[in-house]
Amino acid sequence: MTEVPLLSRSVLDRAEELRSDTDALRAGWADALVLKVNHRGQAHVDGAELVLEPASSLGAEPVSGAVFLGRKPDGTHLWAVRVPAMIGELADLRMIGHRLDDSSAGLLTTAVAVLAWHDSAGFSAIDGSPTTPTLSGWSRHSAGTGHEEFPRTDPAVICLVHDGADRVLLARNGTWPERRFSVLAGFVEAGESLESCVAREIEEEVGVVVSDIRYLGSQPWPFPRSVMIGFSAVADPEAPLEFKDGEIAEAHWFEREEVRAALKLGDWTSPADARLLVPGSVSIARGMLEAWAR
Repeated sequence: MTEVPLLSRSVLDRAEELRSDTDALRAGWADALVLKVNHRGQAHVDGAELVLEPASSLGAEPVSGAVFLGRKPDGTHLWAVRVPAMIGELADLRMIGHRLDDSSAGLLTTAVAVLAWHDSAGFSAIDGSPTTPTLSGWSRHSAGTGHEEFPRTDPAVICLVHDGADRVLLARNGTWPERRFSVLAGFVEAGESLESCVAREIEEEVGVVVSDIRYLGSQPWPFPRSVMIGFSAVADPEAPLEFKDGEIAEAHWFEREEVRAALKLGDWTSPADARLLVPGSVSIARGMLEAWAR
């Protein structure tokens, strides 16, 4: 990787020490700002900037379901709330993530991830009892046992497989339109190391054995609650490709010049009639390909 992945650029001061300080949070609410997010992960934008509204417009003190995100350099508290319906100009991370500054990128990425967790954590995974938000939105307590649960993050590996020279292996998922390719990825299983996951996923998806597995970088991917952990690995381009798990529709080895040409075309939305289209800049996959193609 030659640059920090776009959704990893956060400079947000999370101010974790304030999450349990109800007095400080109540005091800060009067001047706080709130980010409203709908169930599609969209927020109000003004051009390429997030629109933050006065928290006091929601009530005199922190409202139920609000998540404390942190504070601005001037000390202003920042919150996020789920809003069922919104009007006006809306956008999500996939649309504007590449245009947001470091502060806004971290703000929206965190808000989308934590609010999505709350949506699916209304009942305890331990005893099935209803849960209520605590710690200013960073945990939930079971009404039955008092068991505390925290926001869940699912680790996934994403790996750029190359031949050690000028070819890279890219694949198309069966649900993607033709010509849209990316690097290979998969979720980490229980009891598995990241490197073991890389080797297993690639062997399952395309039937290739890899070596020289190296860490590249990581990026939050709140769709709904993942973190993408990037690697590179080497494989034999002469080995037969086998799509064992049924997820991959096709995979090919592409020359470095083909990848460079695809990067110049833009991303998957390009209307160009090209053999290869690659992901947009908001994805860590794009950064991995750009670094390899240099």
